[in-house]
Formats: sequence, C-alpha cells, structure tokens
Amino acid sequence: MALLYKLRKLERKFNDGRQDPANGKWFARTVYIGTKDINDLADRCAASTTVTKADTLAVIQALVVEMKRRMQDSYKVKLNGLGTFYISVSSTGAVEASEFTVANNIKNCRVNFAPDYTVDSATGQRNYNLMKNINLRPTPKNIVP
Repeated sequence: MALLYKLRKLERKFNDGRQDPANGKWFARTVYIGTKDINDLADRCAASTTVTKADTLAVIQALVVEMKRRMQDSYKVKLNGLGTFYISVSSTGAVEASEFTVANNIKNCRVNFAPDYTVDSATGQRNYNLMKNINLRPTPKNIVP
C-alpha cells in the first residue's frame, strides 16, 4: 500500500489583501480514503499474532483508558517505537497570579503527539520511526476521498 496524495494549486489571499507569493504553485496534499478504528487494528493484530481479536481488543481498550488516566494525572505517555502523547493547555494571562482562575483563564486543553525518532550520528538528522519506508503515489482517478 502507499500514502496517497493529490496536487492542489495554491490560490490564497490574506485578510489585508496581500497575495501569497506561493500562489499559482502546485503542492501535494495527503489523501485519506478512510479511518481505521480499534476494531480494525485488533483484527490486524490478531491475524499477525497468536492472540485472539477479543484479547487484542481488550488490551487496546485498556491502553486507551490508562493513557487517558495517566495524561490527566500530568504524565506523558510514551509508546516505545511510536511516540509520546501529552496534554497541554492554552490560557489567557491574568494581571496578578491571585486573579488567575481555571474558569476564566484556561481556554482549552489538547492532546499533543511527539513521534519517536533516532538521530543519525553522521548527519545529526532526525529519522522518525513512523516515517520510515513511506511509499508515496498519486491518487488513482477511481478513488474519491
């Protein structure tokens, strides 16, 4: 299988009327043909191991629950070979620390992901585990995302 892409011509205007210098150029955009959920992953894991789908599904579901608990307890969660998940917050400032409240100053929370990587000692370049051996190809005409 391959990671699919389509070419799109950039035509963007800024709110102040300026034109983007990249306008008129063609850029690749990833095409997604669907979403795979926990059941799909459990099927594939069970097919490639000696563990049943039910056992695999139970472990994945328990992992999701534990990841949520640990992140909400201020831990980062690292899945070796995949990456690290962690929660960050966005807030507005308060003039005095005593004026800061969660209700008034915390605007949202989000889950962040930092992929695992190794560093090439010769070049210093980061090699991301999730990005190794990606095969890119144009989206076939018969696939409509």
